[in-house]
Amino acid sequence: MVTGATPVPLRVAYDAAHGGRWTSLHGGGREWLWRGPEPGRHEVRPDDAFVDAGGLEECLPTVRGRPDHGEVWSRPWHSAGPDTLVIQRPTFTLSRRIADEGGVVVADYRLSADPGHRFVWAAHALLDLSPAARLDAPAGTPTRLHPEAAAFLPSGTWPTEAPWVTGVWPAPAGLTLDTFGPDDGTALGAVLLDCPRVQVIDGPDRLTLELECVDQPRSTALWRNLGGWPANGPYRSVGVEPMLGAAFDLADAGPSDAAVVPAAGEVAWRLTISAHRTP
Repeated sequence: MVTGATPVPLRVAYDAAHGGRWTSLHGGGREWLWRGPEPGRHEVRPDDAFVDAGGLEECLPTVRGRPDHGEVWSRPWHSAGPDTLVIQRPTFTLSRRIADEGGVVVADYRLSADPGHRFVWAAHALLDLSPAARLDAPAGTPTRLHPEAAAFLPSGTWPTEAPWVTGVWPAPAGLTLDTFGPDDGTALGAVLLDCPRVQVIDGPDRLTLELECVDQPRSTALWRNLGGWPANGPYRSVGVEPMLGAAFDLADAGPSDAAVVPAAGEVAWRLTISAHRTP
C-alpha cells in the first residue's frame, strides 16, 4: 500500500437472472467495470456463444474451450439467502455470497462436487481503464502467453501446437504487458502463475484484487485487448481476472493446472476487492 492512500468504499450490483453477472463495481465517483458494445446479453440461452457485455462474468468450469466462458455465465442463479446466490449443474453446485466489509467487497464461493472433479474458475472482470493505467504484479512472476500472442512475436518462434509459452512478468517473451497504453491493434491473453494478488493503478486510483484458497492453484488471468479483437469490429477491453487454475481452457490443463475437489467434496475460496486513492 502506498503511504497516504485513502480507502475508497466500493459497492457492487449484480444480476442473478443472467449468470450472476456483476454489473457494477462503484466507489469514489468511479465505475470500475467496463460495459461492452455487444447487445443481446439478456437473450442468451445456455451454451450460446459468449456475449461480451462487460461487467464481471463468472467463468466455470473453464474460460476458453467448451462451453465458451463456461457453463454458469449463461444460466440463471437463484437466491439462497441474503446476498447469496446458487447455481446447480449436473456435476457441481456453486454458491456465492457477496458482503460489504467496511467498503471492501468480499465474495465467498463454495463449490460442491464429487472428489476428483477438476475445474477452472475465473472472475472475468473487464475494467474501464485509461491509457495511463498499469497492472502491478511481482516482477519475475512466471507468465503464460496464449497462442494469439504468436502474431506479435518473431516469425517461427512459437512452438507448433503449443497451448502456451512461458516467460516472466512484466515482459514475457519480450512483450510488455503491464501497461495499457493507447490502442495499438493488439489483443492477447496471459496467465500469471501463483499470483493471487494484483493491483490496477490508474492515475490516483488503485484497485486491489486478492484471491484466497487453500491447496489449489491461484493465478491472475489477463485479457489485454487494445483494439485488436474482434476482427470484424475491434474495440478496447481489458480483463484482470483472479483465477483458480493456471490455464484458460480446462482441456489444456495438466495435473497441476486445474483446481481439484478433495475428498471432502468441497472447495471454498474468497475474492477480496478494495480501492484506494492517492492525493
